[in-house]
Amino acid sequence: MKKIPASLSVLLLGAVPAMADVRVPVVFGDHMVLQRDLAAPVFGQAEAGEKVTVKFAGSEASTAADAAGKWSVKLPPQKANATPQELVISGKNTITIKDVLVGDVWLCSGQSNMEMRLVECNAPEDAAAANFPTLRRIKFPHIALRSPAEQVPGSWEACTPQSAGNFTAVGFYFARKVQQEAPGVPIGLLDDNWGGTRIEPWIPPVGFEQVPALAKEAGEVKARAAEAGHPADEKLDAGKPCAIYNGMVHPIVPFGLKGALWYQGESNGGEGDTYYAKMHALVGGWRKIWNQGDFPFYFVQLANFQNPNDNPQGGDGWARVRDAQTKSLDIPRTGMAVIIDVGEGPDIHPKDKFDVGERLARWALRDEYGKKDTVVSGPLFKEQKAEDGKIRLAFDHTGGGLVVGKKDGRKPLEIVEGGKLARFAIAGEDKKWVWADAVIDGASVVVSSAAVAKPVAVRYAWSMNPLGCNLYNKEGLPASPFRTDAW
Repeated sequence: MKKIPASLSVLLLGAVPAMADVRVPVVFGDHMVLQRDLAAPVFGQAEAGEKVTVKFAGSEASTAADAAGKWSVKLPPQKANATPQELVISGKNTITIKDVLVGDVWLCSGQSNMEMRLVECNAPEDAAAANFPTLRRIKFPHIALRSPAEQVPGSWEACTPQSAGNFTAVGFYFARKVQQEAPGVPIGLLDDNWGGTRIEPWIPPVGFEQVPALAKEAGEVKARAAEAGHPADEKLDAGKPCAIYNGMVHPIVPFGLKGALWYQGESNGGEGDTYYAKMHALVGGWRKIWNQGDFPFYFVQLANFQNPNDNPQGGDGWARVRDAQTKSLDIPRTGMAVIIDVGEGPDIHPKDKFDVGERLARWALRDEYGKKDTVVSGPLFKEQKAEDGKIRLAFDHTGGGLVVGKKDGRKPLEIVEGGKLARFAIAGEDKKWVWADAVIDGASVVVSSAAVAKPVAVRYAWSMNPLGCNLYNKEGLPASPFRTDAW
């Protein structure tokens, strides 16, 4: 973990020479985006009892700092506005924040595949054409702390051909697609991520407390909080529960959000249902601390990675964590981008973030931007039914119909007429898996094998790298890996 310089430690503590000055987190800065249609919180620190007044767009709100020097007001909800305005915060001093737009703010979090910059994605033409003045982002540095911080460094910038290369690529493609389909809405990206990190350090204490299966982690967090004698800005191992939340998330809570984008799981890749529990803790915890309702939370299922596995039983590598991610769709107002077709074998960082961002955007376009006819996902397994030595599979999200497809990089899906489905395996009660024949029959897939007279279960793309899996819908979205057994 990078060493935090002494000057930064002072900033994290919010300690500046003029302690009476009104102060705000850096998320309130020039070129920022303020969340529309929300009583947007504006918050910070001042001298205890100091009166603070916030003015924006003809509205005014005042309060007094509490005994700890904290203050917060809520502005009246604003409509989307791409005309720059000023946000003025005054007490014993005055802070004027310029070039403020009103639109939608998306938190882009996770590990390296979310942090991966546009310049690293072999798409120089996208950066060169990225003249999007109403798309803004603020990037936060890597900080893991024992206790929650009040401040984290960072500064907002508009998206230009000169700056776009440093944007989170997933966030960029997501926002570009949303603005193409829902023009007129400025978008702000909170570029808040850290390569190589597990999910646990991103979860707030209340998240662990909400999930009984994580009682051990909740106990660890409570025990650490009860320890005495530690300075408020003490660094902590970035793998510890709550550590990154303390340093990189808590300082921006409760800044107004539209929703969150999450791309993580590689560092928890050996897990299964435990990851499902942690997803509930993360989403539930963030929603609790933000206190802005069940805001949308869209996440990415892990891509295919490493060498293909030719064993029909599968179950190796990330198969189970992908299953846990799929199960997490039971959390209200969530959506998942399946990217089992964009991996690059030995490279854990696929460069095709275009498809990732656009697939995430489909969920937002349908559920948040009024594009109700948008197909948001590829086929997701729904149920199976035994039929005369075969198994018929039904799916949600079949879109315009099931197809055999071929995906080549960022190019649109090629439908393979008369093609053969691959990566389906079948087993009987003896739990012996064999590769199966699978054919599309209307909205179903019928799976069978001459070697299994009475099949009871099917697996599809159930391995670390199910190279060749090719079930899609006509919208070009791949089916998620699945299994019908619980063995």
